[in-house]
Amino acid sequence: MTGHAELAKDLFSKGYNCSQAVFAAFCDETGMDRETALRLSSSFGGGMGKLREVCGAVSAMFLIAGLKTGNIDPADKSAKKQHYERIQSLAAQFEQQHETIICRKLLGLPEGKDSPVPTERDEKFYKERICMKLVEDAADIMDAFLQKN
Repeated sequence: MTGHAELAKDLFSKGYNCSQAVFAAFCDETGMDRETALRLSSSFGGGMGKLREVCGAVSAMFLIAGLKTGNIDPADKSAKKQHYERIQSLAAQFEQQHETIICRKLLGLPEGKDSPVPTERDEKFYKERICMKLVEDAADIMDAFLQKN
């Protein structure tokens, strides 16, 4: 486990959502202040606002990758292709460990969006949910990505 993974887990244990925990753990890499990072990533928790779509930890990886290696010229099709390849590779690495990047499937929830009410963070939550492990793994994947890029 990397230092970023430890920080991400600590942030998650303090109540930040999965996306916030991973994204804010990499402020040293992105150069973003923590408040901005937390605000920017706040919408992606719970699989995008508890819609239970793409896991927030995965969305955070994509945000970090975009800040570090994203393309900026819409005419540069090669750069766009390369960046999408990097994103697909990050998703594949996460899927290799967890079979999917979809929040509801990771948590074994039924189809459809969830209540917008935040889930109570108690001992039962941390014991039953695999979110802490997802946050850790996303941060470790991101660290390996940053070492290569």
